[in-house]
Amino acid sequence: MHHYIQEQNAITMNSKRLIGSACIIVLLIFLLYRIPVIQVHLDEETFYLKEDRFELSWIHSVENEKWFEVYEKDGEDLFLSETYFKTYGAGVPADGEVIHSDDGYVHMKMNRSIPELNISVSNNVKTKIHTEEKTIDLYKLAQEYESVSISIEQLHLWEYIGGTFK
Repeated sequence: MHHYIQEQNAITMNSKRLIGSACIIVLLIFLLYRIPVIQVHLDEETFYLKEDRFELSWIHSVENEKWFEVYEKDGEDLFLSETYFKTYGAGVPADGEVIHSDDGYVHMKMNRSIPELNISVSNNVKTKIHTEEKTIDLYKLAQEYESVSISIEQLHLWEYIGGTFK
């Protein structure tokens, strides 16, 4: 009987060590693991996009036509993969490769890595972010001509869980 109790105590101690080790591993993951997300920072608000891709749109101030830029997460940077617009005019990239399209827009492949995107939004140009799920009217969230910064942020797991996503 005495031998049986010693074996049970050894098993109980090993179980406690195993549970303690598992708790430490979970805690380390929780403290050290980081998730890359797209961060949108306005003067008084910061929110995140869960998506890996978004389109930025606005109305061009000269041509009065919609203009779109397609961005993707690329490591720690944003990657401008494409732009499309209705008419050639001021600000049209000279180095983009034209992509055939039948939708009435001129599509250009861009392939540019950007650490941070800084834009000024206004009611005149109606700056928006489009994802597969939703459209976010930046010009309604920001003050007139406010600067908005879009970048990749590495969030700790607890920040991700408690973050504000749109």
